[in-house]
Amino acid sequence: MPKKPTTTKEAMIEGAFRLIREKGHDCLTARSLAAFLGCSTQPIMYQFPNLDILRDLTYQRADEFHSEYILAGGDLLEMGLRYIRFAEEEPKLFRFLFQSGRFSGLSLEDLIKSPETADVLSAVSEEEGLPVADAAAYFEPLVAVVHGYASLIANNAIKYDPDAIRKVLIAIAEGLERG
Repeated sequence: MPKKPTTTKEAMIEGAFRLIREKGHDCLTARSLAAFLGCSTQPIMYQFPNLDILRDLTYQRADEFHSEYILAGGDLLEMGLRYIRFAEEEPKLFRFLFQSGRFSGLSLEDLIKSPETADVLSAVSEEEGLPVADAAAYFEPLVAVVHGYASLIANNAIKYDPDAIRKVLIAIAEGLERG
């Protein structure tokens, strides 16, 4: 009877999540994960003969973490600010989620209607008292600005200034409500 693995599939996914959080998504290899977990590559390669499966499962874990972080914000403004703050606090994880090529070739509309955005879009719909389709139209320009800020911050292109960002987001939201 083969020995029972001491490093579980779940521990490998969690380890990959932590590794990406600390070192970035480019560092996720069977060897680096084995070193990070303190095991050999054998159990990793046994559970994940194709590392793309591990990346996908780790992406799901990171996306859940990100969604929980954002949705803790309450109203739409706070969710947007939390999205940007996430990029400041977790730049490597942000880049894994949004700048690792996963969404190549998709439009902004495709991204807004993706399953990953459903919870946020539902919250926008409820908060603004709009049907989901109208909420998506309201949400689209805000997403472009919020994601732009977050991307610039995650890549150290601009300094994180929450007060200035809050003012800009409020002005945009007010303009959308008038328009």
